[in-house]
Amino acid sequence: MALTDSTDRDEQPDAPLAVEAHSIDFIPESERHGRPRDLFAVWVAPNVNYLNLLIGGLLVAVFGLTLWQAVGVIVVGSLFTLFTGVAASSGPAAGAPSEVIMRALFGVRANRVAVLVNGWFISVCYLAINWATVAVVTFELAHRAGLATDDRVKVVLILAVSAVTLVISVYGHGLILRLYQPLAWALLVVFVVASAYVVGHADWGYRPAEPLHGIVLWASLAAAVATLASAPLSYNNSADFARYLPTRTSPAAVAWWTVIGSVLPNVIFTLVGALAATALDMTDPVAALDGILPRWFGPVFMLAVILGTVANNAMTAYSSGLSLQVVGIRWPRTRTVLLDGTVGTLMTLYAVLVSDFLSTVQNALQLAVVILGPVMSVYVADVVWRRNRYDGPGLCDTSATSPYWYSGGLNLVGVGCALAGVAVSVMGAAVVFETGGSFTGWIASALGGIDVSVWVGCLLPGLAYLVLMPRYAAARRSVVR
Repeated sequence: MALTDSTDRDEQPDAPLAVEAHSIDFIPESERHGRPRDLFAVWVAPNVNYLNLLIGGLLVAVFGLTLWQAVGVIVVGSLFTLFTGVAASSGPAAGAPSEVIMRALFGVRANRVAVLVNGWFISVCYLAINWATVAVVTFELAHRAGLATDDRVKVVLILAVSAVTLVISVYGHGLILRLYQPLAWALLVVFVVASAYVVGHADWGYRPAEPLHGIVLWASLAAAVATLASAPLSYNNSADFARYLPTRTSPAAVAWWTVIGSVLPNVIFTLVGALAATALDMTDPVAALDGILPRWFGPVFMLAVILGTVANNAMTAYSSGLSLQVVGIRWPRTRTVLLDGTVGTLMTLYAVLVSDFLSTVQNALQLAVVILGPVMSVYVADVVWRRNRYDGPGLCDTSATSPYWYSGGLNLVGVGCALAGVAVSVMGAAVVFETGGSFTGWIASALGGIDVSVWVGCLLPGLAYLVLMPRYAAARRSVVR
């Protein structure tokens, strides 16, 4: 008898105040609901956040770009969200999360390794980094409320933020879909008000004291684009939040609402960060903005920063829990989410109270794009090659009878293209780590230090897959006959 993924408990509607019944199993048509435009708020809420302001400030303060060069980088970097949208369109077609759909790319067995690295490990690192970053804001808000932020209070505050995040993740898709609708609009209002004050202080003609030229300028532009591209490329889990839509839902509509929900807040608030950096010290965005915001509005803005991070991490924890199930841990989704949250929380506590070890993690994540790009490239190429046609129940079959078993559970083309893409991407990388030191692949070195990892990683593996996969599939069909 074929082994299939099963639900955590008896099937029930995807209600906002009921723990989601489904995990990595196929969603039957009778339980599909909603419209593509519901995805807009799902993606706005986690992208109206502190990180966009921080990155926008870095474009000017660290990368040394002029304001208009920063604008160009923001626009180019946002184009990588198209990959996120295409990946999301596979959700309704398959009725399964991205972590399961990727079995079509790599095969049932090989996908476990891919998801372990590309899905679980990177997600847990992001959980810790986001929580550790927003902890500073949380401590400041508590201080203004009259709390003495000693270590005990800091532990309580970190645990509280983590707990709120994990409650949303455990309840799952239904709560995320409903909660993020009002949350997205509330966050937008707060950040738009803050943006208005920033615009009033910005230096629209800003140029650095020593403008960059020639190869140094191109190297800086390339590194900045790679930094911005890493965020949308990390969302190869985007089908997780679209899989409850009816099968006949327009793939173009799913992609459009996913892209627009991600791009609008990213572009607007990364630009605000860049504008602020023309007049303020954006190494600490909250402190910098606090100096120009009305006194009463400062705490409101800080609370919005915390809620935006909670929204972002709730989606990350939700998907990382699914990743563990695909890897082979036979626990209910609620437990895998809590396991991931526990690991991320412990990393955060250690980073905030004991050691700055997250700098090492951040250094590793600066190279994460060399994995994220090729995997996303192959994913999108598979959607294009199959014309977004997937066998949902077949994807959930983990036995050798699965149509996605290939050769011993391994899709040679998918694995080969992804690994070759990672290798080429590494050779095209040029990274300066935050804690000192650097890495430059020989392709980047030959180009004078220009980082082309995101371009070769996102283009070459997908193109190779589109050429090789039809031949591989035809050869397998001929063998079967």
